[in-house]
Formats: sequence, C-alpha cells, structure tokens
Amino acid sequence: MKGGERYMAKYLMSWKVRASGTAQQNHDDGKSILEAFAKWQTPADQKWSEFLSRVDGGGGFAVIETANQAGLMDGVSKFLTWLEFDIVPVIDITEGVSALAAGAEFRESI
Repeated sequence: MKGGERYMAKYLMSWKVRASGTAQQNHDDGKSILEAFAKWQTPADQKWSEFLSRVDGGGGFAVIETANQAGLMDGVSKFLTWLEFDIVPVIDITEGVSALAAGAEFRESI
C-alpha cells in the first residue's frame, strides 16, 4: 500500500452480554445499555450490512465493511462495560473455498 492507502475489509463482530451480577444488577445494566445504544450511531466510515440480535437476548452479530480497522473499536470502547466482543476478519465463501482448494493443491504437489 502506498501513502497510507487502505483497503476495504469485511469483519464479523459478535457480542455477548456480561450478565454476572445479581438479577437486579443485570436488570439495571440492561436499562443502562439500552440508554447508551439509543445515543450511539454507526461510524460514517463503516458499512453495517447486517445488524442482528440473538433471539435469546444474549448478544448479537454485525457484518461490517471498513478500511479503518481502528474504527472498529468505536462501539467496543463504548459498550465494553456491558458486552464481550469478538471481531473476526472474513471473506465471502467463494473466495475462501478457492483459497482452500489452492492450499490443498499446493500440499499435494510436495
């Protein structure tokens, strides 16, 4: 990459609720996170193509495209008190299958 040029990449972000307090503490935390979420906006340099909640209420998922990897910490830093996050770079399945097939072909040539 030249001159600070960045490439767009896709990430799968998942989160789980930190429910380790008493029932009352978990209830209060639930109210607090809803208040914080109401004030939060997705960063302008990110495209959130999927923004999903688990049906059990225990967390959620987002598929995010961005060229600013550091910007992924925006939501993490604001919600870390209530949620545990995982962020994994991903590619479309057809690209992944092609890479795996090329890897198998390489190994067979040895």
